[in-house]
Amino acid sequence: MTWPPRRWAVLAVLSGSLLIIAMDATILNVAFPSLVADLQPASVEQLWIIDAYALVLSGLLITAGALGDRWGRRRLLILGFVVFAAASLLAVAASAPWVVIVARGLLGVGGAAIMPSTISLLRAVFTDPRERAVAYSVWTAVIGAGMALGPLVGGLVVQASGWKAAFLLNIPVAVVCVGFALWLVPESSHPRAGRWDWWGVVLSAVGMVALAGGIKLVGGHDVPAGLGLLVVAAVTLTVFVRRELRLDNPLLQVRMFGNPVFTVSAVAIFLGMMALGAVLFLITQWFQYARGLEPFAAGLRLLPAPAALIVAPLFTPRLMERFGVRVVLGAGMALAAAGMAVPWAADLAGRLEYAEIAVALVCLGTGFGIAATAASVALLSSSPQEEAGGAAAVEEISYELGGAMGVAAIGSLAAVLYRGHVPDLGLGEDQMARVRDSIGEAAVVAAQNGGGLGAHITAVAASSFTHALGVSFAAAAVLLLASGYVGYRIIPASFRPTENTH
Repeated sequence: MTWPPRRWAVLAVLSGSLLIIAMDATILNVAFPSLVADLQPASVEQLWIIDAYALVLSGLLITAGALGDRWGRRRLLILGFVVFAAASLLAVAASAPWVVIVARGLLGVGGAAIMPSTISLLRAVFTDPRERAVAYSVWTAVIGAGMALGPLVGGLVVQASGWKAAFLLNIPVAVVCVGFALWLVPESSHPRAGRWDWWGVVLSAVGMVALAGGIKLVGGHDVPAGLGLLVVAAVTLTVFVRRELRLDNPLLQVRMFGNPVFTVSAVAIFLGMMALGAVLFLITQWFQYARGLEPFAAGLRLLPAPAALIVAPLFTPRLMERFGVRVVLGAGMALAAAGMAVPWAADLAGRLEYAEIAVALVCLGTGFGIAATAASVALLSSSPQEEAGGAAAVEEISYELGGAMGVAAIGSLAAVLYRGHVPDLGLGEDQMARVRDSIGEAAVVAAQNGGGLGAHITAVAASSFTHALGVSFAAAAVLLLASGYVGYRIIPASFRPTENTH
């Protein structure tokens, strides 16, 4: 069957679908202070408002990918938008924190249906290898656009109309996407005989939620609970994998991980998102606490990373055609690693200013944009066509968990380095503990003391955090280099972005 020339319009529709999900992942950061002031949620409720979306999304991606393959990817995409719009409407009508928590969870359900459907449909619609590589590159660029636009658009609408406007924005966009999907997007599926794997659904959901939750808790202040959840995740996912290997029609074809190209591509995306997640998390704190910038000003200074992430994937297909996937992936990771090393080198030289940070952001955004596009092409091209939804789910999980792990692992390393670098300031035991807890707490203590002592506390905390940031980024650079090297060694030199038809 030959798809009609409208495939480029389909790409636009699917890109718009992904854009709203990518924006929604970051837009709450801007709306959250206004939401807290209005609804006054307790601290536990605040955590659930923040985490409900990511936890539900992570838990349902595997199931959604398999459901799209069997039931129909366009149907699942449309259903996802219906749920997404309904959840947004519920959030707009919320007058209590628990309603927002439920709405955020339902947004995760909608997002899980939408995300793997977009990349699976692209794979079905674009049959020419070169055109498919271009489509994948646009898909990757849209993620960067969402990261950039989320805080900016969110800041504008929240400032004008309050926190509910951040959710209200989703509704007309979802309606438009549903209309265009019904009009332009063809159905695609690979129905299979056999029963639906309900136990696989339960095991994958429990395992992924426990994994995502454990990562978040370990990166916070509840390490024992986080480790407990990680143990639950390890046990549950082990049972899931063994079950899937025994089934003739598994929920997820885990044998795809037996293909080294598939596995190394997923790992490359995961580690790249670790670096990007850590950068956005730590640099934002550095801007606000070490440099005293307002949140919106800090957001503007982060733009070089997502801007580069938008542009870089667009010229990656030509690079892959010229040099091959493995060279492009390895070079992209090397460039990203070089960017991560810039703040460390600048701190060693005793001068870390925005110029160095901007260079680091551009290198990281460009390098990861190139590498992620190459990894996406390699991952999807090395998986069977009938497992498109499962492969897409693995890719989405790599993005989702990679960002969370960056905040947890690299953020925790930065916290340890920060605490170890803060000297005794002659404060009381309680205040000294708070200063060493985080740079945010140090800012509160500095404001409470005021005067010369407050300024001294601020300067010491800023210096300690700058040191921690540089060393943490250097550690991340090593991971990126290792990933790029392994990818270069494992992916065959002859590998090109063509479809695997086995």
